[in-house]
Amino acid sequence: MSDPEYRDHALLRRRVRDIASGIEGELMAVINEDMSTGVIPQRIDLAYIRKADGREFTTAAANVEAADQ
Repeated sequence: MSDPEYRDHALLRRRVRDIASGIEGELMAVINEDMSTGVIPQRIDLAYIRKADGREFTTAAANVEAADQ
């Protein structure tokens, strides 16, 4: 497995919504992570979102939109 890579994102440190769950929070980071299982390599951009209670969750970066939309 290779090291994760931080990605730049226009909504970093802004209030965002995960369109898959509807949960809102602050976008803390977008990281390209190795999600390979077995022999098939797979990397995915994961968005780390911090909710109001301080806990973070991840979602696909493609699922992130500005919360004010």
